[in-house]
Amino acid sequence: MRNLVNILDFTTEEIDGLVRLASDIMEHPELYSESCKGKILGALFFEPSTRTRLSFTSAMMSLGGQVLGFDQAASSSVSKGETVADTIRMVSAYSDVIAMRHPKEGAPIVASRVATVPVINAGDGGHFHPTQTLTDLLTIYKKKGRFDNLVIGVCGDLKYGRTVHSLIAAMSRYENVRFVLISPEELALPDYVKDDHLFTGGCEYVETENLESAIPSLDILYMTRIQAERFENREDYERLKDSYELTASKLVMAKEDLSIMHPLPRVTEINVDVDDDPRADYFDQAMYGRYIRMALILMLLKTKGVDDRRLDGEERPGCVCKNPHCISRTERGIKKLFDEYGKCVYCDQYLN
Repeated sequence: MRNLVNILDFTTEEIDGLVRLASDIMEHPELYSESCKGKILGALFFEPSTRTRLSFTSAMMSLGGQVLGFDQAASSSVSKGETVADTIRMVSAYSDVIAMRHPKEGAPIVASRVATVPVINAGDGGHFHPTQTLTDLLTIYKKKGRFDNLVIGVCGDLKYGRTVHSLIAAMSRYENVRFVLISPEELALPDYVKDDHLFTGGCEYVETENLESAIPSLDILYMTRIQAERFENREDYERLKDSYELTASKLVMAKEDLSIMHPLPRVTEINVDVDDDPRADYFDQAMYGRYIRMALILMLLKTKGVDDRRLDGEERPGCVCKNPHCISRTERGIKKLFDEYGKCVYCDQYLN
């Protein structure tokens, strides 16, 4: 049984295979229309979602399967105090594969340890969003035809932007990929993402607060929303929410084959006057999410083997993860585990 919690759970060869499969599904959907007949997807969304939830639903139905689940925690027994682990144990009994979104970072790791069916992380707080990254990779392949030799600008909320964290993790494994990190200082990319992926992958990167000066060098511009739901202080959000707005006039010096991407939803960070630009790929990007999730479901339902790497770590007496959004701070009955460097195995934050 395989799970997808972190995009690095899959090798680049496996990702390339998923992209090829998704492309074939797009060209020949009729060949896959009953591939999951008799199978059930458990869609557990503990926080709101439009594209991810509906594309998973569409994906499973397009494969001939069925879907059960909920779209908010209040409509489940979580509202009565049930743990993530107990919820997953129950849904495992009713479904063949589970897609879960949760506001707490590391919740899919807890789920994967108790589930008896494959678990897909559909987003855990500000941590990771691997199926959005698969969608992004399919988009890059369709628009660029390659994953190497690219300059990628990521702009906006790089601190809490789980789509950014997963995209950097994935693309850092390809040759000659450079990153331009565009954000206010308060929303800069976390050190653990730099350490684990940029430094480890030997990727060149620069940090800047200026979007306009970065645009001319980019092959891909990945815009993100400043996320109100991730801020503990409303005043900080109000101060930072309009940090960036991409407009048609700012694209005058951009490359003719620039690909403009966004995981959506957008608020004000991409002006509607960009929508008609042929380089605006974010609506195609959202459409591709259905097909890559079809490919992913097929892969997980057919793949055998045990993925048990995830809880390597040890308890440290008196130590508690300092991340207030970590699942280890709220989930009853789980061990508080850290690796040899003091990094929490659930949310990847360091003790120091």
